[in-house]
Amino acid sequence: MFSHTVNPLWWTIRGLLVAACVATVVAWVLVPILISILYAFADPSEYYDPSKIIPLKFTLAHLQQLLALGAQKAAINSIIVALLTIAISFALGLPAGYALARFVFPGRDILKLVIIGLRMFPVVVIAVPLATLYIRIGLYDTLLGLALAHTAMALPFVVLVTSGIFASVPRELEEAGLVFGLTRLGSFFRITLPMAAPGLAAAAIFTFIMSWNEVLIASILTTFNRPLTAFVLTSAMAAPDFIKFAAAFIIVLPAMVFVFIARRYLIAMWGITLR
Repeated sequence: MFSHTVNPLWWTIRGLLVAACVATVVAWVLVPILISILYAFADPSEYYDPSKIIPLKFTLAHLQQLLALGAQKAAINSIIVALLTIAISFALGLPAGYALARFVFPGRDILKLVIIGLRMFPVVVIAVPLATLYIRIGLYDTLLGLALAHTAMALPFVVLVTSGIFASVPRELEEAGLVFGLTRLGSFFRITLPMAAPGLAAAAIFTFIMSWNEVLIASILTTFNRPLTAFVLTSAMAAPDFIKFAAAFIIVLPAMVFVFIARRYLIAMWGITLR
């Protein structure tokens, strides 16, 4: 018989390595955000002073200057486009995802592969033809046209995610709703949809961030009604560094607020209750 002894030193080293890995990942995510926030408000004299890593003087002049250039309108455009993208993607993706989850029909697996394959096409391939089409039908430089383009990018993900979410909801619960007098549509809205809400919130967060961060299609399909990322690319890249940091802060802030609002559903998805 061999006795297995646990070496305390090994567990200490292992714990330190795990803590170091976690701290590295957290720093990798948070440090750029914190730097953007700090230097978005830092006084210009603090930028090029090598003796000051953390700025001590702050001002709102950078944000005011950026807003005067048109960033406020661009941010509103980005929010409208992102919300339209979520609405259209969910209006089309929820029925498709439910059908893939609940009904068995010939070619269902092939259809899933086709949906995945749609994400393989580079965006740049469709950008110029899409701009030509939009000019002909009057959707060029419109928020609706940009939202439709973003929907085409987000819809495959929404369909596949919602199909997996709906498949995880027991079919027996829907059948119980039918027994108690609900219609199939009523059973979907009163039983299936609330139970799928955490996963749908995750899909909504992905769709919002994808639309908010997208810049190539937005730069090609818009001229005057640019969203924030395209506005920053065309207007702020030649600006001083403090304007660039202010632009980075404005780009990051709305996405963080949206994720913070939707976090309750994400946490509920993992079975944790917020108090």
